[in-house]
Amino acid sequence: MRYFFYLSVIIFISACNSGVADESVNLKAPETKKIPKTFHEHGGTRTDDYFWLSNPDDSAVINHLKEENAYVDAYMKHTEKLQKEIYDELVERIEQKYESLPTKNNEYWYYTRYEEGKQYPLYCRKKENLSVPEEITLDVNELAKGHQVFLIRGSAVSRDNNWVAYGTDTTGGRKSTVYFLNLSTRQFSPEIISNTSGSYAWANDNKTFYYTLNDHTVRSYKVMKHVLGTDPQNDKELYTEKDSTYSVYFTRGRDNKYIFINSGSTTTTESRYLDASKPESSPVLIQARQKDILYYPSYNEENIFHIYTNRNAKNFKLATTPVSSPGMNNWTDLLPHKDSALLEDVEIFKNYFVAQYKEKGLTQIHIINRADNNVYNVDFGEDAYVANMSTATDAYDLDSIRYNYTSLTTPGTDYRYDLSTKQKTQLKQQKVGEKYDPTKYETKRIWVKVSDGTMVPVSMVYKKESFKKDGSAPMLLYAYGSYGANSDPYFSSSVISLLDRGFVYAIPHIRGGQEMGRYWYDDGKLLKKKNTFTDYVDCAQYLVNEKYTSVDKLFANGVSAGGMLMGAITNMRPDLFRGVLAEVPWMDVITDMFNSDLPLTTLEYDEWGDPHKKEYYDYMITWSPYDNVKKASYPAIFATGGLNDTQVPYFSPAKWVARIRENNTGKYPVLFKCNMGAGHGGETGRFERQKLTALKYAFMIDQLEKDK
Repeated sequence: MRYFFYLSVIIFISACNSGVADESVNLKAPETKKIPKTFHEHGGTRTDDYFWLSNPDDSAVINHLKEENAYVDAYMKHTEKLQKEIYDELVERIEQKYESLPTKNNEYWYYTRYEEGKQYPLYCRKKENLSVPEEITLDVNELAKGHQVFLIRGSAVSRDNNWVAYGTDTTGGRKSTVYFLNLSTRQFSPEIISNTSGSYAWANDNKTFYYTLNDHTVRSYKVMKHVLGTDPQNDKELYTEKDSTYSVYFTRGRDNKYIFINSGSTTTTESRYLDASKPESSPVLIQARQKDILYYPSYNEENIFHIYTNRNAKNFKLATTPVSSPGMNNWTDLLPHKDSALLEDVEIFKNYFVAQYKEKGLTQIHIINRADNNVYNVDFGEDAYVANMSTATDAYDLDSIRYNYTSLTTPGTDYRYDLSTKQKTQLKQQKVGEKYDPTKYETKRIWVKVSDGTMVPVSMVYKKESFKKDGSAPMLLYAYGSYGANSDPYFSSSVISLLDRGFVYAIPHIRGGQEMGRYWYDDGKLLKKKNTFTDYVDCAQYLVNEKYTSVDKLFANGVSAGGMLMGAITNMRPDLFRGVLAEVPWMDVITDMFNSDLPLTTLEYDEWGDPHKKEYYDYMITWSPYDNVKKASYPAIFATGGLNDTQVPYFSPAKWVARIRENNTGKYPVLFKCNMGAGHGGETGRFERQKLTALKYAFMIDQLEKDK
């Protein structure tokens, strides 16, 4: 059986290479054997015929994944020319010789840059003045040699600027190995620390190093102290997070006086601080955790902590508290809560507070003069855009900020904004090749009234000369809608390849994100999770009804939890979409959430619910994508996964695809491409990862061609 499948693929590919026309419609998808496994849950039973795919150590599983990849290769063989054409377009829009804006920290200006033709960046710095010779701290191209996947997961420079500690991940599995490089001698300290999370900090003695370890579920749970040059076996444990629904990570104050150990779940946090000048000190608790209270401390001014929190403030506020007695009873509001706007970020300067809000789905940056409390906003001047503020240096007396501005038609543009004169100066704009002309495209934002009466914003972009509001335009409808993560209308250079071929690209800002504030998130999780799915479906139906597209030209797209969204909406309305692109999608929600040994499971009970509790189980079983596949005519499906993925295991999409095929009464293909050497993010090289985008785009275009 296995031999026949591989042989048929080889014969097909040979025929294609001989110039034979597209015969993909005659290919048969891999057969997936059934081995029933029954689960007994809350007095009932649930059967999974494809549970056997969950074992990556089973050679039959690996062979099956290889068959799936061979099927994709064979099915898409006739599109190779189109894939190459799109790939070349995508690469042409990448700025080959790229250099980021420098930011100054502890006497050095730091930046990254790419050299022409290179896949990975160089991490660079210059001391004090940008006119001095460059120092390359890390050449990731050299480090990545011999690895299919290579990620720098976290780095930290000692306060004397002589040592850099950095973590490397060569599988995509989120387990990092720490190395210590002397930046003066270019020699490594002999010790190596494995299984770290990528969160690191140095004490001010330049030899004490703090890091966090992962548990068996890749949860960052233990804070360790290491002394440079000593055996890691002797490292001291400073704090262990015993609650499996929490993970730990570090943040630092502006001048590195304090290091914060933050422990958090989805809805609750707790923080401790370390005096960075006293490496022998123990962590000091700021405020014991209280359910559903999030707080994040920072140190910007003498003897006080600033606390960003949702305590009595659904949309967050900023408070202050004395370092000497930082508990909640001593928190005093500094920037009060706004019911109509989510406070996203705050910068504290000697003369100004600068606050970034999200209001009605759009960014607002407010400047408050501390001398007279005068408040004004940065003017952006577009209907659908994204802006994010930052600072150029770690100085306290800054009188300017930076912000990055982008929209669906405007490449990312960095500005310097003078806080006293209100003058902005463009510093840098993303280059997207010589052929891109933003005046040829139009972006707009519309509002859709969904089934429960809520108004949901939708951002979209299209090419002016080709778009007609008559239902003839194909559309890619992208969304995410979980964890309070926004799907903001960022500029995407890759989408141009679709716009130039007549597509509309649209983003419904559905509940589960935070585009409309914290309420928006709360209305799209736990026992309200189905709002996320119905918002998406209602927006899709509206776009069809209003003839922005039609059901035979509408493609849905989501990644990770957004991929789970794809599974849910495919079950709800398989008739509404011509195709679905589900990338690293989480599909088997019930089984995974029962398995506390899987990465992320216990951390996410506050997001999805704990199925051990019947109330949540009964609700989750009504929408879990894998459990709700039914006999139906399904749209064309392109799913992806990664064998090393520790965020969404490869078997989640693999099983879903098998069950879809088993129940599919329609004619459209169901493809599953599994990266056998990567994790959740796929390929890591900036050019290499464009190949998957080209394949996805070719899949959609090919499906439309087959309809002609």
